[in-house]
Amino acid sequence: MRKISGVLMAGAVAAALAGCSSDGAGGGGKGDGSYTVGIANFTLSGPYFIGMDKAIKAQAKKKGVEIVSTDAGGDAAKLASNVEDLLSKNVDAVIVSGGPLESAPAVLNSIKAAGKPAVLVDRKFRSGTYSSWIGPDNEAIGKQNGQFLAQHLPKGGTVAIVKGGPADNSIGLDRTKGVKAALSQAFGIKLVEAPDFGDWSTDGGLKVMESLLASHPDISAVACENDAMCLGAQRAVKDAGRQDKIVLAGVDGQTEALKAILDGTNYLVTGLNDADQIGSLGLDRTVDILDGKKTEKDTVVPSPRVTKENAEKYYDPEGNF
Repeated sequence: MRKISGVLMAGAVAAALAGCSSDGAGGGGKGDGSYTVGIANFTLSGPYFIGMDKAIKAQAKKKGVEIVSTDAGGDAAKLASNVEDLLSKNVDAVIVSGGPLESAPAVLNSIKAAGKPAVLVDRKFRSGTYSSWIGPDNEAIGKQNGQFLAQHLPKGGTVAIVKGGPADNSIGLDRTKGVKAALSQAFGIKLVEAPDFGDWSTDGGLKVMESLLASHPDISAVACENDAMCLGAQRAVKDAGRQDKIVLAGVDGQTEALKAILDGTNYLVTGLNDADQIGSLGLDRTVDILDGKKTEKDTVVPSPRVTKENAEKYYDPEGNF
């Protein structure tokens, strides 16, 4: 099951990182495990970020760590305000789940000035000082999806790309860059990028895919920047009666996507970017820093390709994501 696999991998990653050093701000806590950790969520509007928040809380409960969680509702100013509020409550550290936010200098500066560790999960900001980051290699995930589609379409075809947005979102840009890099080397592949963004949501993916189907009747495959949009795209393809002609590739390993893959639908592949795993590792990393342990500054979490052949290994209907 996916939850069990994630816990085992988290332990393996933690063991592998023993003895590495961190040069970020903060570190060196009470050492007795009695910590209060704040979670500064930029947004809790999607399944991935909700799952991340739940995973951090679940791991904290196992370790006896108190959690104070906040939601900025996608507002950068509110995120900064929430962090100030967390610091006023004298939390021992702050975990920042930045979502689509590219940078948060005020947030990181406040945490640094307070002498507290700042641990980033999933999103690594383009600037600012932090103690540690744990997340995926998004370009590599995109590349492996592109390679899979190239193998699935040996005679070529039209591949549509559904993007989350906004235009400068580096997570989406990296995933699409990886897909394009792989498919540009493939025989007879034509790429079509949707002009509108799917906003990382199922409804958004549905709308974008409906538009693509109307303007490009020759689509053979769809590569989405996340699973939520791809689930919406899959619905649009089914509504159009083209599920036997179009296959889909997503990213993240969302439970519903893994179920669709297991069930043998036209949803064929995703790249694992498990919110449960990254959230758990983020909490563990925070506690290690507070305990004064040596930790790695940046940790890339493996993102295996998930297909029908191995999806059961990662599928957990009881997971947070």
